[in-house]
Amino acid sequence: MAPRRYASVSAGALDASRMTVERTTKPSAPPPVEALKGQWGRLFSDHMLVVDHDAASGWGAPRIVPHGPLALSPAAMALHYALQCFEGMKAYRGDDGRVRMFRPDLNAARMNSSLARLRMPAFGGDAFVDCLRALLREDDAFVPSGDGCAAYLRPTAIATTPFLGVGEPSHSTLFAIVSPVGPYYPDGFDPIAVYADSANVRAWPGGAGNTKIGGNYAPTIKPARDAHDATAGAAQQVLYLFGDDHRVTEVGAMNVFVLWETLDGRRELVTAPLDFGDILPGVTRRSVLELARDERADLGVDVVSERPFTMPDVRAAADDGRLLEVFGAGTAAVICPIHKIFYDGAEIDVPTGNRIGPVSDAFFRKLSDIHYGRVQSDWAVPVDA
Repeated sequence: MAPRRYASVSAGALDASRMTVERTTKPSAPPPVEALKGQWGRLFSDHMLVVDHDAASGWGAPRIVPHGPLALSPAAMALHYALQCFEGMKAYRGDDGRVRMFRPDLNAARMNSSLARLRMPAFGGDAFVDCLRALLREDDAFVPSGDGCAAYLRPTAIATTPFLGVGEPSHSTLFAIVSPVGPYYPDGFDPIAVYADSANVRAWPGGAGNTKIGGNYAPTIKPARDAHDATAGAAQQVLYLFGDDHRVTEVGAMNVFVLWETLDGRRELVTAPLDFGDILPGVTRRSVLELARDERADLGVDVVSERPFTMPDVRAAADDGRLLEVFGAGTAAVICPIHKIFYDGAEIDVPTGNRIGPVSDAFFRKLSDIHYGRVQSDWAVPVDA
């Protein structure tokens, strides 16, 4: 099916109807599902989407071309000043064989927010989604079947202006690649241990922690290695804290949720708020919150909160026997249960132990049912629509 055409598109706007396709002359066989194990993010489909932009004429015609290297000047601003941003999103092959993208409008909006933070050109969200649809249709065979399997899409924008100076770029490139992936937990849920880090700061109020710019991620590699070494390899992720009160922010590249009983006996699901600009507005985060608010009784949750909370709060809940579940939420793992938190020289054990908690599991199953078309939802956008 051809990309959707618009009645009118302003000059220079991203326009999916201008799409051209150059197919590879060396098509590869899509990897079987069993070959995806242990290869998350390392395998790629045959084609990629590329769209160039210049300040004078706007967005060029979108192109689907064979997956391959990009040609860049060594003076490209993206290589020197981290003028780049990206998204992470998935398309799932449903039980009915149809391929659906999960809430791509939210990824488009968030990428435009990242682009705005970098003073790079934005795009029309519908046109962006249509371009991704066309790419997925071209590489349909690389969308694997089966629970936990998906095509992971990585749209990326880079400043290509060859200029050794800090400023707004005049040229940029938007591209997207596709990676077939298997279950994040190939052998079933494996809850992780995390290291609560009060020394390293992932983001701060007034910064860019609410965007997916590359500069937010490279500085987290060393703290993750330090956490691994400090716990003799036990901690797989860093739980970033902020301020003298050790406010909980994010865990690794995921939003983090805590389920506990409040002092007045209510079951509260809490996550850090977006108010300060230091928390990424995750698509899975938003989906968990909306499901929780719509289905509180079914989930056994009394209160759903986006508010500041601290590691001393978590420790007190654990000491009182009020801590119930802790989990991360993100595109890659969807739901990542946490069984232990290393904090301030001690270990906080989450009572779910080496299993996923019942509420965490309910979120995972509800989201999976939407991903694979078992439940009708506007969140699942068919590629062939």
